[in-house]
Amino acid sequence: MATKSGLANVNGAQLYFETAGVGEPLVMLHAGVADSRQWDREFEHFSQQHQVIRYDLRGYGKSEPVDGEFSHLADLIALLDHLDIRQPVILMGCSMGGGLAMDFALSEPARARALIMVDAGPGGLELDVPSPAKFADADKAYDARDWDLLAEIETQIWFDGMDRTPDQVDRTARKLVFEMNRTALSHESKGLGKRLPNMQPPAAQRLHEIKVPLLILVGAHDIPYMFAAADHMAAHVPGAEKVVIENAAHLPNLEQPSEFRQIVSAFLSRHIR
Repeated sequence: MATKSGLANVNGAQLYFETAGVGEPLVMLHAGVADSRQWDREFEHFSQQHQVIRYDLRGYGKSEPVDGEFSHLADLIALLDHLDIRQPVILMGCSMGGGLAMDFALSEPARARALIMVDAGPGGLELDVPSPAKFADADKAYDARDWDLLAEIETQIWFDGMDRTPDQVDRTARKLVFEMNRTALSHESKGLGKRLPNMQPPAAQRLHEIKVPLLILVGAHDIPYMFAAADHMAAHVPGAEKVVIENAAHLPNLEQPSEFRQIVSAFLSRHIR
């Protein structure tokens, strides 16, 4: 697989990107506790039939934060322009990346072909569901600027998930999540950049505008909010498809890669080809 990679000058920042393959573009947007390495397997697999694009969002992975105001949506649009991706794209985003994918589909409807939301919810969605007790521990670690402890707690929340312990999950994948999140926290600790909302009103108020095929995936061990968000989207977007992936939490592609790829491939086969 021939991969093109580099740093794109986007809105005053240098964003690390990779692209490979030919065909209908598929953009992969990582979670807030990860970077583009989250999609290693999917990048290789889907490049056989698509032009795949992945990148480290500003302040993640190899994309250093810089001073000044920004939005991830403006960065995504500018990156696609930089790469001369003009035809409609399939967007696959996990968590924060899923929210970004939906924002793109709403703000640039002519440039979106399909939407895959992985353990994600629409921006601005407020739901009355319980939060794990470990959220309070994470807040304390953040206030203390104990980044190693915070990375561990967040790995417990988002990768181990509800009702599982670290020894019940894949060690190699868990180590990667910790490392990706620890890098993001190192960037955050620099205090550079002011993130602005992607759009107003937020996506939660505009679900009726989504006209592209929507696949909603959620890991069985994710937090209650993610299940509630998945149900909310399924109820408010006509034709949306929802699938629960067993034996996985917030990043199901890292835990059940074969099943994940099969579900996504079947969705694309039904709606794209």
